[in-house]
Amino acid sequence: MRIIAYLYSDPLLESPPDPTIWGWEVDQIYQDLGGRQQLHQLILDCQAESENYLLIRRLEELGDSLEEVSDRLRQIEALGIILITTEQAYTSVSKDTKHQANLLKLLGDVERETSRRRLRQGHARNRIKALPPPGKAPYGYRRGKDRYILDRSTAPVVKDFFEQFLLYGSLRGAVRYLEKKYNKKISVATGQRWLTNPVYRGNLAYQNGEVISDTHSPILNREEAAQIDRLLRRNRRMPSRTASAPRSLAGLVVCGECHSRMSITSVTRPRQGRDYLYLRPINCPQRPKCRAFPYEQVLDRTIQSICRELPRAVADMNVPNLNGVKRSLTNQIAKQQAILDQIKALIATGVLDTETANLRTYKLRTELSQLQSQLAALPPVNLKAIAQTVSIPQFWTDLSESERRFYFREFIRQIEIVRQDKAWQLRLIFIF
Repeated sequence: MRIIAYLYSDPLLESPPDPTIWGWEVDQIYQDLGGRQQLHQLILDCQAESENYLLIRRLEELGDSLEEVSDRLRQIEALGIILITTEQAYTSVSKDTKHQANLLKLLGDVERETSRRRLRQGHARNRIKALPPPGKAPYGYRRGKDRYILDRSTAPVVKDFFEQFLLYGSLRGAVRYLEKKYNKKISVATGQRWLTNPVYRGNLAYQNGEVISDTHSPILNREEAAQIDRLLRRNRRMPSRTASAPRSLAGLVVCGECHSRMSITSVTRPRQGRDYLYLRPINCPQRPKCRAFPYEQVLDRTIQSICRELPRAVADMNVPNLNGVKRSLTNQIAKQQAILDQIKALIATGVLDTETANLRTYKLRTELSQLQSQLAALPPVNLKAIAQTVSIPQFWTDLSESERRFYFREFIRQIEIVRQDKAWQLRLIFIF
């Protein structure tokens, strides 16, 4: 008794399966990638030598359409071979009414699956050619012949939105700015999608999660995109609605006694023309409740503590050699680019056919995109140098509240007020 097996996979859609998946003692395995040359050879071999059993995973592996699958089923059964599918309830040994009904149902499934596969193949071919996915172009772009092109009327609006977010680090503030200046109303969720959309960075992202870089003109350069990613990660650590708060200490201060976060409240005294700001615990369980602290005093002591403690904290850090990491990534990018540049010559000399070259190009471009993202995400400046700059008190007094908020959150994870009888101290917890 001889048992043979057949495997088919489309490299555009899936990785080749492991030939040892059967769990049977198989005498010979035929495997096709894309075409079906081995299936044709299998039928020729079966005509020359009698086989008993043929194993396949699913009926649709026999062809690209219902007609092809039905024709090959007839050919195989005419040779007296028993066909067994391992992922479908089908065996060709039976010819009763129930078997025929089951076969008709399976052929209906085959027709639907082959239609879905053709649609996926069309999308995959467009992906290999780095063409935009189907659907409307994102706001700020319009569809060209083979790529997105900038819409001159809407791209400046998107650019201004990004610049506003980079300046103040506030998503809600950038959304409000857009409505006020351009009368362009978008939701906060839409603004969030804009900030993370690869299209605005000159890249294309597909449903399989892969990204191809430099496919069209970007609105954001790589450095701006990396800074936006850092701001989004930072804002995720903050309590809700504090990212756009007007005060620089919002969301950072915690009471050391009751461990409650502290909110900023404004108090107006009678017959006085100014407001006084205080930091109060939000959910204090103590009885009596922990007292409030004057905002300006906490702000002044925070600046003093940063100037005193930040350079020492940075000096004690085990900072990796960023220059070495950048050099390594740059070398890897150069190697991948050199391989990519050779593909046209390999096609011209006949070493690679067009289909294989397109697949290889796509794989190299996705790997390049990953390396470029890692390189852009590295800190762009020397942390020790910037620590020396921000340790000067004058640096902080020259900043606005929104600018101070930006720098505080770059370095500080939390500010804890430690009560000592009638006195109190600050304890800064840095991000690194």
